[in-house]
Amino acid sequence: MQALWMVLGSLFFATMAVCVKFASAYFNAAELVFYRGLLGMLFMWLLARRQGVSLGTGYAGMHAWRSMVGVISLGAWFYAIAWLPLATAMTLNYMSSVWVAAFLIGGALIAWKPRDGTASALRQGPLVLTVLAGFAGVVLMLRPTIEQNQIFAGLIGLMSGFMAAFAYMQVMALGKLGEPESRTVFYFALGSAVAGGAAMLVTGVSPWDWQHALWLVPVGLLAALGQLCMTRAYSHGATLVVANLQYSGIVFGAVYSVLLFDDTIPAAGWAGMALIVASGVAATVLRARAAPNAPAEEH
Repeated sequence: MQALWMVLGSLFFATMAVCVKFASAYFNAAELVFYRGLLGMLFMWLLARRQGVSLGTGYAGMHAWRSMVGVISLGAWFYAIAWLPLATAMTLNYMSSVWVAAFLIGGALIAWKPRDGTASALRQGPLVLTVLAGFAGVVLMLRPTIEQNQIFAGLIGLMSGFMAAFAYMQVMALGKLGEPESRTVFYFALGSAVAGGAAMLVTGVSPWDWQHALWLVPVGLLAALGQLCMTRAYSHGATLVVANLQYSGIVFGAVYSVLLFDDTIPAAGWAGMALIVASGVAATVLRARAAPNAPAEEH
């Protein structure tokens, strides 16, 4: 049953991405980040109050860093959603697990001291293969964007997954320190509202229309619901199974992309998507040996 919470959470995030794509016709990425953060703050404040969780923290610096990298990832993802096929933007964002695996390999290479008898970095062979497979998938997925002059948006989408990996590792560190999930998500929402509001001073504010603004409500609500479902899944379910089921979000994104936006995904795109999912699952399995209780990744 708990694994179904992850599937439901992934569905909420994919549906949120659909709302972001519709809303992006009327609001820029900075505005979407701002409103998503504002609504998220309200929701998480109400939830924390109901749970009796204090929003005071002794790790303000860590929350600030987590919020900064998370906001960059979120803004990049929203930009990619606006300019790329939904399936492509979703998949590139889910590259975060592959990026984390790449960071682990880099760390092993830096720490490797053959003369001291430390474990050889060459033993990271399986992890290296998963990373290479993931990037091969990226090349296959980005080929259509190059042909359609969308390479910049593709690179921004790739950056969203890269920055999400940093955010994921910071969430993991905060979890080990005992920070409640609702507190961490609240400060991320706060950072989103502040950063989005600051960016709006540069990008400007779109003309306000209540009919268009209605798309902002499900963006904030679905993001909060998705995070709560994922949190419940990780809290009570089999972590490895649950972690791998998060990739169902790519499947939901592909279905939405084809059915709602008439996107055509070529064979190479489907192959790239499959490679990224397979490498992400493999990377998650290999990472589980070192961090079996890793928390949920946030969107």
